[in-house]
Amino acid sequence: MLHPIRSALTLGVALIATTAVAGEFPFATTVQPPRRVQVIVHRGAHDQTPENTITALEYSIADAVEWVEVDVRLSRDGRHVLIHDADLGRTTDGQGPVADRTLAELKSLDAGSKFAARFAGARIPTLEEALATAKGRVNLALDCKQVDPARLVRDVLEAGMERQVVIFAGTDILRTVRSAPGGERLALMPKWKPADGLDAFGDLQPAAVEVDAADVTSELCRTFHGRGIKVQVKTLGTDDRPEIWDRVTEAGADWLQTDRAEEFLARSVLRRIDPAARVKVAHHRGSSRYAPENTLPAYEKAIRLGADLVEFDLRTTRDGQLFLLHDGRLDRTTNARGPIREHDAAEVAGLDAGAWFGRPFIGTAVPKFDDFLRTVAGRVELYVDAKDLSPEALVSALRAHDLIDRAIVYQHPDYLARLRVIEPRLRRMPPLADPSQIAPLADRLEPYAFDTRWNLLSKSLIDQCHARGVKVFSDALGLNETEASYRRAILDGIDLIQTDHPVRVLRAIELLDASGRPPQD
Repeated sequence: MLHPIRSALTLGVALIATTAVAGEFPFATTVQPPRRVQVIVHRGAHDQTPENTITALEYSIADAVEWVEVDVRLSRDGRHVLIHDADLGRTTDGQGPVADRTLAELKSLDAGSKFAARFAGARIPTLEEALATAKGRVNLALDCKQVDPARLVRDVLEAGMERQVVIFAGTDILRTVRSAPGGERLALMPKWKPADGLDAFGDLQPAAVEVDAADVTSELCRTFHGRGIKVQVKTLGTDDRPEIWDRVTEAGADWLQTDRAEEFLARSVLRRIDPAARVKVAHHRGSSRYAPENTLPAYEKAIRLGADLVEFDLRTTRDGQLFLLHDGRLDRTTNARGPIREHDAAEVAGLDAGAWFGRPFIGTAVPKFDDFLRTVAGRVELYVDAKDLSPEALVSALRAHDLIDRAIVYQHPDYLARLRVIEPRLRRMPPLADPSQIAPLADRLEPYAFDTRWNLLSKSLIDQCHARGVKVFSDALGLNETEASYRRAILDGIDLIQTDHPVRVLRAIELLDASGRPPQD
């Protein structure tokens, strides 16, 4: 099934546009309109999902990236599978060399549980399965660790994916691929290093070259472009940061391979569009798509993604200390059980709030409210869901960190009425469940915004709220998280969208901007 956003962006293989100019390989463009610099996601969202799995592919597709890099190896019986390491131990419940197992044996292994229990049962995919998943939706960069070149060519051609694949390998393997039956139809990408010189690959006729970030120059890019060759820049590890992205894209890179695709994409949109002219975006429980909800890594990620506000939830321990936690119980997102109110602060502070999400976040703590405030102070505005503390306690904490002017508090009207008396400067946001409540809530609370049910949104309702001087916020969670839904709300005049998919919202903003329609009426 196509992901909702990709159904709007992807046309199917027969109708996919190309980005080719004379002399270039006619790669498919699955994201329309095409971006000048395309993103290659390294091993497919491997900080959020088990690397090199179908789940990782789907996760990347949902963020509207152009490419996913995957690693290809051979089973003992000559089938291509997706796995990075030569040994099974790091990513599966198996041991020993991949090459010693048949496909059936590899398929019996669990490729998800070592990443996180929520992915238990994920399987090592075959290359054919990956190609079928990607077809018409995302292009694949195949990093060929151990392959049968002739079989590789057949796999790609039989899938009808020759315009959606680039093959990366050593030059010996690439020459064998090129000479195999049908190999002339495939796009090849060798590694280029300065010691190779500029004429190293003439016999291969590569469609692209991979270049390390440190070796990229404008002159190099112009030279390769003059020969119809795209430049893919590897920005991994210490090179995976905005300063390097900017330098290599300004030099003329065509593709950027990264572990932080969401940050590159968000930054690309936000740098082009005036923040005063676009809808604001609040990240639900932090950037909970990319890091464990309500943890400091989720809020650091939100800040790097350019969040206008971050939403968070507060709960109280047995000894009266405040922590960030959505549920009243600890079971879902920590390694403890039971209500948080039955645990002391010292116990809660020692819990693991990251392992459930994924291996990169093992050991992440449940943050204390004060630690959270210190982390975000002055960097982003706060969308406070005051689930489990008094107005007095909330005001005291915000005053202690000089955050009264940077917070918006969501709660029921009685709570907000008390809050208005205690600290009138604190912006208030009641829920709006029915248009008939606009006038009485506005008169009673003088709210900054209404948190409006998504299914109530319309231009008429938003205009009524604006006429009262009240902004309209709404949660586009669950089934409403589609580019079409965002676009409709933006054109109706919504002021802020709260989301679990911030990159998708930014894509909607990008598409409106590209269409010549104003980002916000």
